[in-house]
Amino acid sequence: MSATTDYIAAATNRFNHAADVSTSTNLTAFASGKLIALWQTDDPADRGILKTLPGHGGLVTCVRFIDGVTLLTADDAGVLKLWRNNAVVKVWRLEEQDGLKEVQVISLKNRYPLSIEVAELPESEALILAVGSTDRSIQIYTRSESTFLLSATLSGHEDWVRSLAFRPSTSSTTSTDATPLILASGSQDATIRLWNIEPVRQAKPTPTEATPLSDELLDAFEASLADAGESGEGGRQISLKKHVLMVKGADGSPQQFSITFDALLVGHEAGITSLSWRPFITSTEPTLLSTSTDSSLILWSPSSLAIPSQDGTDGNASLWINRQRFGDVGGQRLGGFVGGLWVSRGNEAMAWGWSGGWRRWRCETPATTEGAAPDTDLEKEVWTEIGAISGHAGPVKGISWSPGGEYLISAGPPCLIPVAVWTRPRAYMAPSLPARRTLHARGMNSLARRSMGTTCLASPALDVLRFASVADEKVARVFEAPRGFVTTMNGLGVADLGVDEEARPVSASVPPLGLSNKAVGGSDENAQSYASVSRSGGVVRRPFEGELAAMTLWPEVEKVFGHGYESITIAASTSRNLIATACKATTPKHAVVRLYDTTKFHPVGEPLAGHALTVTRIAFSPDDKRVLTVSRDRTWRMFELQETEGADGDAPTLAVGYVPIAADKSHARIIWDCAWSPNGRLFATASRDKTIRIWHAKDDAKRQWTTAATLKLREATTAVAFEPVAKEKSILAVGLETGEIIIYTSSSDTEWHSSLTISNETAHVDHIHQLAWRPGKDADQKQWQIASCSEDGTSRILTVTVL
Repeated sequence: MSATTDYIAAATNRFNHAADVSTSTNLTAFASGKLIALWQTDDPADRGILKTLPGHGGLVTCVRFIDGVTLLTADDAGVLKLWRNNAVVKVWRLEEQDGLKEVQVISLKNRYPLSIEVAELPESEALILAVGSTDRSIQIYTRSESTFLLSATLSGHEDWVRSLAFRPSTSSTTSTDATPLILASGSQDATIRLWNIEPVRQAKPTPTEATPLSDELLDAFEASLADAGESGEGGRQISLKKHVLMVKGADGSPQQFSITFDALLVGHEAGITSLSWRPFITSTEPTLLSTSTDSSLILWSPSSLAIPSQDGTDGNASLWINRQRFGDVGGQRLGGFVGGLWVSRGNEAMAWGWSGGWRRWRCETPATTEGAAPDTDLEKEVWTEIGAISGHAGPVKGISWSPGGEYLISAGPPCLIPVAVWTRPRAYMAPSLPARRTLHARGMNSLARRSMGTTCLASPALDVLRFASVADEKVARVFEAPRGFVTTMNGLGVADLGVDEEARPVSASVPPLGLSNKAVGGSDENAQSYASVSRSGGVVRRPFEGELAAMTLWPEVEKVFGHGYESITIAASTSRNLIATACKATTPKHAVVRLYDTTKFHPVGEPLAGHALTVTRIAFSPDDKRVLTVSRDRTWRMFELQETEGADGDAPTLAVGYVPIAADKSHARIIWDCAWSPNGRLFATASRDKTIRIWHAKDDAKRQWTTAATLKLREATTAVAFEPVAKEKSILAVGLETGEIIIYTSSSDTEWHSSLTISNETAHVDHIHQLAWRPGKDADQKQWQIASCSEDGTSRILTVTVL
């Protein structure tokens, strides 16, 4: 969503120095309360106040322009503020010793630059600079000596010019098929304009040569079109005016260039976001790639048409047409494409969308005979979509492996992505993205900036095909894998999940204005539209970004209620029979942990109380007999399972739940995370006080716990995890607020050594929210995989190797 200002009403403060005007730009600035209002008095559209500048804490009493771009203001609190209009373009020179050196500042006055492009003029060493701005025009600057000078203004677009692209010229003095320097401009008015830039050649007329068209004749023709009402296409103006540029040649003599409008490309349904020319290597024919917020990518190229001339011979005229169109059909969707690029020497086109994911298309040309040159006929090109990359469009709050380590789930706003991972020879990790789904009505955030848990859970029959998650809402949700996910996992060789694919729903759909999705079965007439995989020639491929966003939703099978405020964290027991949830809390009444069974999702026992503020993490012991919780109140608490005998003397059954047995407040700051060792003999707590504390039991009953070791670090600790299968020694991973990961090892409870520091280059550059070692057994015990997620928007899988 976005918002723009249509109108501002503001009065001027009652001070005789509360307003001033810039004599160079006719911009009036005046004080209005604590704001500075700007009024362009010579605005042809008479829009009144353009914007207001916040910043003062008191009533503004004095406003004075120092020059056309600098404004000085004062308020009754005695504060002076200096304002500068930063709508400028700066020119820099790259020097070996000093690096970048500023050589020129180009002021755009009341225009804001949105795109700039630089190129060399044909047959010249002079440079041309094009600037697209918010005034709907393109400013052309030329530089033949030391500075850029404004040479022309190209008009025609009806909205902001957001993208520019130069295609270099192939012209030369001897070339017979020379092409000019082409400037493509894309605007929010959904159109693309092409401009030809070429040298002005003084040709001597011959007696039999027809009189060439002069500027006067072109202007008269344009005027006649305007009079006839045919000067525009759907209201869009088409100008035939020729702009003449003058630069100095290499020998100091003047050299002229002309800029003429060549073509108007109409085909997108919304604003143009990027333009890119295909490299010369692939094809000699110019091809332009354009992306738009209408979720489409178009390849444009000229089509040669034979047009009879006046003398009856055939001539060639250039008409640009839409060669290929990729993406989605039906208008704007999820913000559309943000930008696009050519890769693989022009054989592939890529674009990234509003959600951050990429889509990629590859060109397949018909095979040529051995030794023959590649076929460059654009009409014979066949484009097919291939796999690309994706990720979260914001901080990744939580991660969790499936019980057997078949795939990883990561959670973050606004969706949740499971990533399939499998091992190839030499432990090569090859991830894919078999599913993405929007889950919650609100963003998948937890505590402000901090931990959000997402955990796989299962019933005895479906132990790898369900998971539960929480977000900024009062409910936890349970999801079940659709048919497409199972097909993809099996087809890609990731894992054999051992379930009947046909018995599962194909996918899920979200009804209009609905907060829950609906399973789509195979009998549904639109079921195939929701399929998450595509079989081509018997080969199963991973879904593309467009399918991830629209066709791979996991059906929601359960909602779990109970908390009075937004959920903050969730955990599953080792046996997967229980889940535990907590919510945001500022009082002990709400700072509780609630337990539910995973069969019917009914509450189990009484809520686990004792904390005074939000519970940030919950961890079950490996035998599920204890539950460990940590909180913003700087304490950890432990609860122990209480069982009762059945009425007829049957085996013990869970009838009471968990009761408190221990607590501690040794940390000086908030505790962000906790984790149990694989044998349940130790647990660790991570705090913002820059320490990790390792705890062990004083007695065999494990009802009293004391500090076995304290690990002091240079930064706040935010995540901690024990490696689950290590036997010879304990391995502990610690995540820092700065994004680094430190691996500690120990052969005893009290002696811990820092064995590895994973720096920001390999790990993260911001707060780490969660760490998770991959479950499973490694025969040589020399390599382990660990997953991490961070505030920096990335989730990673790292391999830790013992040398």
